[in-house]
Amino acid sequence: MTLQEGTAGNRYRVTDLHLPVQLERRLEALGLLEGSTVWVLRKKRRGAMIIKVRGTRFAVGAGISTHIGVTSV
Repeated sequence: MTLQEGTAGNRYRVTDLHLPVQLERRLEALGLLEGSTVWVLRKKRRGAMIIKVRGTRFAVGAGISTHIGVTSV
């Protein structure tokens, strides 16, 4: 399952990242690593979502969230 398929209010564990290396490194710097827990706080109709990782909230577009594999926690 991808992060884009997740629903607001639920918690997920990141299983894999399939992104360009530079973008993957940026997300790792923000705390989004394999094995980290992600809370989906809000999901917009056009695919953008607000997530919370290790106490930090940030927005992720559909182009990024479709390449982040997650499982339910």
